[in-house]
Amino acid sequence: MDSELIGQKCVPCEGGIPPLSQDQVNRLIQQLDGWEQYDRIIGKTFEFKNYYQTMAFVNAVAWLSHREDHHPEMSVSYNKCHVEYSTHAINGLSENDFICAAKVDALLKI
Repeated sequence: MDSELIGQKCVPCEGGIPPLSQDQVNRLIQQLDGWEQYDRIIGKTFEFKNYYQTMAFVNAVAWLSHREDHHPEMSVSYNKCHVEYSTHAINGLSENDFICAAKVDALLKI
């Protein structure tokens, strides 16, 4: 699924703005492939053939997160990585979460 979000860049969020409305979340999550909403978080589990591929993915997400200055929570096991985004400064979801989720998905299309 191609998303217009991939071409966007995260903007710094220091708080003071409201989180996205549920209607906005619903619209944006439709642009993602397999991500789910859990209250104020979006998340997805990625599966791989082996530990090496899992760790390569984790390192690629770390690089992407550094470039966007927006960092996910990740849970890593032998052949799985669960990635979650939320914007802690606003205690909810921002467009940054969806931009990064789309870019994480794009890593696997390279």
